[in-house]
Amino acid sequence: MLSFIPSPLRGVLATLLLALNTLFWCWPLFAVTLLKLLLPFRFAKRVLNVMMSFIQEAWITCNKGWMRLVCVTRWDVDGLAGLDYQHSYLVTSNHQSWVDILVLQHLLNRRIRPLKFFLKQQLIWVPVIGLCWWALEFPFMKRYSKAYLAKHPEKKGKDLATTRHTCAKFRDNPVGIFNFLEGTRFTRNKHDQQGSPFQYLLKPKAGGIAFVLDAMGEQMHALLNVTIHYPDGNPNFWALLSGELRQVVVRIEKLEIPQEFIGKSYDQDEIYRLAFQKWVNNLWEVKDAQLARLHQKFQPARSA
Repeated sequence: MLSFIPSPLRGVLATLLLALNTLFWCWPLFAVTLLKLLLPFRFAKRVLNVMMSFIQEAWITCNKGWMRLVCVTRWDVDGLAGLDYQHSYLVTSNHQSWVDILVLQHLLNRRIRPLKFFLKQQLIWVPVIGLCWWALEFPFMKRYSKAYLAKHPEKKGKDLATTRHTCAKFRDNPVGIFNFLEGTRFTRNKHDQQGSPFQYLLKPKAGGIAFVLDAMGEQMHALLNVTIHYPDGNPNFWALLSGELRQVVVRIEKLEIPQEFIGKSYDQDEIYRLAFQKWVNNLWEVKDAQLARLHQKFQPARSA
């Protein structure tokens, strides 16, 4: 452990290790991606998909290594038992920080298949890592405002088409599909602007996971409903890099996906859409109450 090193130096070291780790694994990933483009055969794709999963999991494992090196984090986690690497899962979580993604990868790596995140279209331009996300076939979503759709109705349903096209690639293999239901990171300003009825959450957007269930719901073994709490307050990414992430509390609940929500058309069936939105809102009410209990139970860590 490097806790004796001043946190700014730990942050610089962790940044270098993250960059080196990404650069090291991106080249075999790009090579496998090129082979997939050149060998469009079903058997070849299945073998190459296994190799891509190994590369993604190895990258995450190395990230776990530098996280342990620069930071002594107290983890309080419940709900990992009973997960099966051979099953497909739909995963969702509350969203407070970019740190959430590394927390989820840290806990779920090699317990379930590597997570495929729904990402904003702009993130494809992030240097190196954006191309890695594209190679790993993460679904990039381009969101349009209601005003834009009113002027360009031909764009309506593009997200659904993207989701269906992406999910079709995963039908032959177990997969972990991840979606932040809130769609963006929680801040008090966003909460107030929305008029969110929840204390610790933004309003959930049900469409993303509904489209996944429409496209491949029969393949999903369960919904993993993850709740993340940081007793010391929502950390920025530098807090993780500099070793200042002292406590992380995670609760994972494995839920059965109601059969009536599988294979339905969210954008065309209004009765189903309202029922699905009610189900998602109920999940969020329970999550908000759970976060309230976690805030009461876990106190901020004292600085050494």
